[in-house]
Amino acid sequence: MKPEVTYRFSELPLDGRAMRVADGVYWVRMPLPFALNHINLWLLEDGDGWTMVDTGIGGEKVRDLWESVFASTLEGKPVTRILVTHFHPDHMGQAGWMTGRWKAPIWMTQAEWLYARHQHSSDPAGRFEAAEIFYRRAGVPEAQIPALLQRFGRYREGVEPIPASYRRIFGGDEIRIGNRVWTIIIGEGHCPEHACLACPEDKLLISGDIVLPRISPNVSLFPQEPDGDPLSRYLACLDRFAHLPEDTLVLPSHDTPFTGLHARIENLRQHHRHRLDIILDACAKQPQTGLSVMKAMFTRELDSLQLGFAIGEALAHLNLLWREGRLIREAGPDGVDLYRLA
Repeated sequence: MKPEVTYRFSELPLDGRAMRVADGVYWVRMPLPFALNHINLWLLEDGDGWTMVDTGIGGEKVRDLWESVFASTLEGKPVTRILVTHFHPDHMGQAGWMTGRWKAPIWMTQAEWLYARHQHSSDPAGRFEAAEIFYRRAGVPEAQIPALLQRFGRYREGVEPIPASYRRIFGGDEIRIGNRVWTIIIGEGHCPEHACLACPEDKLLISGDIVLPRISPNVSLFPQEPDGDPLSRYLACLDRFAHLPEDTLVLPSHDTPFTGLHARIENLRQHHRHRLDIILDACAKQPQTGLSVMKAMFTRELDSLQLGFAIGEALAHLNLLWREGRLIREAGPDGVDLYRLA
């Protein structure tokens, strides 16, 4: 029997302060303006400097808090490397400011850096047409679509301008940070090429958004790849953590550090199996749309941001079943996709 998740810290870092969680590893917690109201960021002692893992969302409030952290924690040593796990605003948001502040390079996987640059520099209006078609096919009423489109034009609001160059990292890379060697493990499904950092020798894992202790990472279908299969990629990538010790201290991007990595991974697998069963049961009764499946999966009240995530999650689960041949997808006379048992 695998040990269950155990939270290792009863206290949280104070605003503008860093809290030591392991030798040379410090936990910083920054606010977010969402229902998920915080993000965990990490400072790693690195010889004569510091490596930062993720940066927080853009804006003056977080910058001011970072300045307090720098004054109280860095002991006069500079940040010499900014490693960003993935392109989402709560992780990437301050990276551009940090590079200017510290003259330090950004280290990222290629897909995440390119995606960040594209999201920040392209005209969001160009993505609206594909998104409108995407939501109509899912069965979303016309009156609800404009609110869902807003999420596709807000990336710049939470992300400072992104530098034109970066240092590319790959899965399997071994990066020496201070006295430790961290190995890059690539997570998929939540985003294209998420970088996690593992140090098996010291039983440490910076898991980013791939393994969270209480909530499941959002694994969504998006308009730019309507026939994609992100859920299969997510479930497959969880195997890449199997070699890590059971008592690894997991440092997630949300909630608090924990042990019980393999139990949590099994819980995440069970969570998605349960959702797939819900969909199959619904489709056995009558053909379903993306919207009707979303309502079966998420019974609570959702705001427009959460609704967009929820529809994306429902479609990701439907596409897995469709691509495996367990569901048939057919367009109805109104252009809405209908899913039925094969």
